[in-house]
Amino acid sequence: MIVQFYKYALAAVLLVLPSLGLTDELNGANTSWILTSTALVLFMTIPGLSLFYAGLVRSKNVLSVLMQCFAITCVSSISWVVFGYSMSFSDGGSFNQWMGSITQNLFLSDVSRASMSGDIPETVFLMFQMTFAVITPALVIGAFAERMKFSAVLWFTVLWSAVVYYPVCHWIWGGGWLSDKGTLDFAGGLVVHITAGVGALVAAIVLGARHGFPQTPLPPHNMTMTVTGAGMLWVGWFGFNGGSALAANGDAGMAILVTHISAAVASVTWMTIEWVKYGKPSVLGIVTGMVAGLGSITPASGFVGPMGAIVIGLSAGIICFSATNFMKRTLRIDDSLDVFPVHGVGGIIGSLLVAVFIASQYGGAGLAEDMTIADHFGVQLTAVMSVIIWTAVASYVILRVIEMICGLRVNDEIERNGLDISEHEEKGYNI
Repeated sequence: MIVQFYKYALAAVLLVLPSLGLTDELNGANTSWILTSTALVLFMTIPGLSLFYAGLVRSKNVLSVLMQCFAITCVSSISWVVFGYSMSFSDGGSFNQWMGSITQNLFLSDVSRASMSGDIPETVFLMFQMTFAVITPALVIGAFAERMKFSAVLWFTVLWSAVVYYPVCHWIWGGGWLSDKGTLDFAGGLVVHITAGVGALVAAIVLGARHGFPQTPLPPHNMTMTVTGAGMLWVGWFGFNGGSALAANGDAGMAILVTHISAAVASVTWMTIEWVKYGKPSVLGIVTGMVAGLGSITPASGFVGPMGAIVIGLSAGIICFSATNFMKRTLRIDDSLDVFPVHGVGGIIGSLLVAVFIASQYGGAGLAEDMTIADHFGVQLTAVMSVIIWTAVASYVILRVIEMICGLRVNDEIERNGLDISEHEEKGYNI
């Protein structure tokens, strides 16, 4: 009797199992890894980037930078929920080559607990992508630090994200025209670093230099704070690049490995150049080299092997160092915290070199079927130039619109006194 009961019970369970297919689709390991990566990428912005940038400005502006990073995190998150995710990853219909629908997933209307993105919950995927949408405009503030109005920063964050970041994200990751061409951008060399770098360059030119630049030295006020933030960025970048595999697999493992290699090589390269050229290696130099190496490997991280990482890191250290000096000493453009020469140039380096080092003979994942290195390079060059042109034009127009709305730059007196007191009525230090 008891045996018969268990037979019938087992049969009933087997009949019900097909209806539980949703639970079988969920991959717990992948979900756990992307949840962890999401926390790591958010950690990159607050506190990582916040401390890194805050230490690089003068003490009278330290709170303004911390405030900007924190506020951008909040504003960008809200924008992403309202329409950003929809614009980036929904079907745009006849406009799908250029952008997703603004209204299709407005306020995440199509997202539920049961929604899936591959084998992870859609809530996890959209939250992971949100952290990218947060850090990208936060990177840009390094170009106009110490002189832009806080109200202008908020306007810029919303408008620039809507006009630049979301469309470019859709072009490459959301099924847009660059995706159709086979563009390679594993974790954001184009979507994050080139857009941020070019936007920063345009902002620095439109606002003009800080008072005293370049005749008067404007040194960082707290290198300890900067190095602390740099360390947080390095650790967080493992989630940035490794999480972009969207799985706990070999691609994620390789992405983390090459990320670390490139950062280390670029740091040592930048340090060595300074040591030879100026007689002493600087702490600022080694941490800036690290960021250059991380930004450069980002688009290539899931596609190249250790050999590619070494070359990309070496290239980043040499080229980004040269670009930084050229911008400040030859062009005399006051990109305050070197966003374009580090992130913009670094993103370009990685976005182009991935076409070479993806080849299996160099330890990469292998070329796409029926494509040569030259074919891949042509696709990457098209993507780089398209993103640069769109970002530059859009950023310029946005800045001019904001100038008409509320003005861009604080007045001379506020700039002399510092933005902490003038904009926020607070001091970073009470010594």
